[in-house]
Amino acid sequence: MQDAEKPSFLAADHVSFTVDDLEPAVSFYCDVFGASELFRMGPLDAADLPRDAEGRDWTEAHIGVPGACISLVMLRLTDNLNLQLIAYSKPDDRRTERPRHCDAGGHHLGLKVDNVEKASRYLAAHGCEVQEIIAIEDGPLAGKKNLYLRDPFGNAIEIVD
Repeated sequence: MQDAEKPSFLAADHVSFTVDDLEPAVSFYCDVFGASELFRMGPLDAADLPRDAEGRDWTEAHIGVPGACISLVMLRLTDNLNLQLIAYSKPDDRRTERPRHCDAGGHHLGLKVDNVEKASRYLAAHGCEVQEIIAIEDGPLAGKKNLYLRDPFGNAIEIVD
């Protein structure tokens, strides 16, 4: 392995959620979370993009999905985090089930709020599948509260105070 100088990792830029239908997801995150749209791209079809030196199409070479067609919208979710929403119209064999938290690839988005109870009521009223609030009594997070939920599209979110 070559000796390489470590870059400065400065901040998180974005988190990405794959959604089945882009427009309802964009509307939800803008209307409910107050996100603002930064830009859109696509549809970008691998069939229309040049192949690399090894003959792979762009989507295979860069995201590991040969023959894909993608559209995406980048949203400003908070002052320090963007949310990329991406929809695939190809390949035809894409899966629709979400991984569980314990599965490889399991994930969630964690957002900090000023009031977990208020956030729970608000998000439930806007179509989220909200679980009960967890009040943490012991350990390094004693006195904190958190809440797990799924947005209307099945993406896992954790709300913390």
